[in-house]
Amino acid sequence: MDSQEKDNKYFKAKQHVAQLKKFYSSLMFYVIFIVALAGLNYYVNELRHPWFLWAAFGWGIGLFFQALKVFKWNPFLNKGWEERKLKQFMEEEERNNNNWN
Repeated sequence: MDSQEKDNKYFKAKQHVAQLKKFYSSLMFYVIFIVALAGLNYYVNELRHPWFLWAAFGWGIGLFFQALKVFKWNPFLNKGWEERKLKQFMEEEERNNNNWN
C-alpha cells in the first residue's frame, strides 16, 4: 500500500469519526433538551397537553436521518444497487448499439 492510499484511508476514517462524534453529541443534546422540555411541560400544565412531543418528534426525524448518513444505512440505494444499475445500463446501451449496426 503506498503512502497516498494510506493518507486517503486515514482521511476517510478521520471524517467518519468526526461524523460519529457529531451524531453522538447531537443525540446527547436531544436527550437533554427533550427531558428539559418534558419537565417544563409537566411544570406548566402537568402533561394535560404534551406539547414537548412535537419537538421530540421533529428533532427526532432530523436525528434519524443523521444516523442513516453516519452509519451508512441505506437499504434501497446501496453499493450493490448502484453496481446492478450500472451493469443494466451498460447492457442496454450495448443492445441499442447492436440494434443500430
